[in-house]
Amino acid sequence: MKPEALKAVAVSVIGTGKSGLAAAGLLVKAGARPFVSEYGVVGPETAGILEKLNVPWEAGGHTERVYDASLCVVSPGIPQTAPVMVEMAARQIPVVSEIELAYWFCRARIIGITGTDGKTTTATLIHRICREEGALRGYEAFSVGNIGIPFSSEVSGMKPEDIAVLELSSYQLEGCFSFRPSIAVLTNITPDHMDRYGGDIHAYAAAKYRIHAAQGEGDTLIYNHDDPILRAHFDREEEPWPFRVVRIGLRAETLSAARGDFVSVENGEIVIRTSGETQKIMRVDEIMKPGFRGDHNLYNVLASVAAALAAGVSEETACRVLAEFGGVEHRQEFAGRASGLDWINDSKATNVNALRQALQAVPAGMVLIAGGRDKGNDYSAIADIVKEKVSCIVAIGESRQKIADAFREIVRVLPAGSLGEAVDLARQAAQPGGSVLFSPACSSFDMFTDFEDRGRQFKQLVRELT
Repeated sequence: MKPEALKAVAVSVIGTGKSGLAAAGLLVKAGARPFVSEYGVVGPETAGILEKLNVPWEAGGHTERVYDASLCVVSPGIPQTAPVMVEMAARQIPVVSEIELAYWFCRARIIGITGTDGKTTTATLIHRICREEGALRGYEAFSVGNIGIPFSSEVSGMKPEDIAVLELSSYQLEGCFSFRPSIAVLTNITPDHMDRYGGDIHAYAAAKYRIHAAQGEGDTLIYNHDDPILRAHFDREEEPWPFRVVRIGLRAETLSAARGDFVSVENGEIVIRTSGETQKIMRVDEIMKPGFRGDHNLYNVLASVAAALAAGVSEETACRVLAEFGGVEHRQEFAGRASGLDWINDSKATNVNALRQALQAVPAGMVLIAGGRDKGNDYSAIADIVKEKVSCIVAIGESRQKIADAFREIVRVLPAGSLGEAVDLARQAAQPGGSVLFSPACSSFDMFTDFEDRGRQFKQLVRELT
């Protein structure tokens, strides 16, 4: 839809989170008539923002007024099975995400990143590389989307020469229809949000695949060829994709066997193949360092290199930024040394696979703090590595009993009623000179505002120990 088509149109915005408020603000600028509806409570700060926008709103449930609209913009946390969404469908009111809405206004080039793990690190790397190149060439790079800043709040200031780097969740992509990034990145697909997708990983993957649904000639799709689900989806001979495909993987010899472009690793160096020509660009050990290590981060690097080069960034700029990069806050972040222990903040780990990656990167004998709001996690999938690497688990949040049931036969599990109690129990349980890993494998919403709030509270507790 063209932005001018929204003028005087009644639009219902469901949810008063950051994306909902940003969508309402963008709709006001477009001359639309937004109405914001919140099932829960609206705090004074949110109410003040809506009143300043002169946007009518309701809270404590959705009244009949919410259906008096020609369009609905839904916040990502609201599933399609929610009663208000079911009724929207029954009344044939089109429902889109805040990402789709903002896309209608976007003049900038778009790099979209999705997948189960690595989205934030990959998006951060791509943004930093593009920002560095933009400073040299006179354009701006924006970091928006699931990374924390709504697309709608920044899109009006984007120019055609700029680059918008969007981290995208499956929830956001569910409501995307015309959204077309010029470059799309898929990091991996592993079980996550199974509570929302009925335990069906293929339904979850289908939501992720919406990132490339509108792509066509001139666009680029980058995917992790080592991921079996993505490989099965993208490797097809009978009907070539209409867009350029670039594969990433850890073994160049595997990718070399097939035709097409790739970014990979060979003899400790990152290599790229474009139009049949392969070249080395930098050594892996120039990038990997304490706080940024492990194969999962190497995948993030390969994806960021592929995306940056597809966007026209010079190899020199990409290599310089990668060499200086030290990791992302709340993702295997070194929080400090206290009580003779290394404390690692991995609050960004909101699923079992992210926890597995953290366990692989930390020396054996650690104490693990895990737990939160469970998302249908299958903890048995990591039983072997927990047995190998963990000496004690401190379980917190709503899932602490489920975690205890999953691991009590292979490792000591201590329940904790708060994060502060968990830190204290971990300190007592850890061996001198050892490590404490805070990697919840769950969402944060049972005890915290978000994973960032959770990570900051953990780091504060570590500072207090020091």
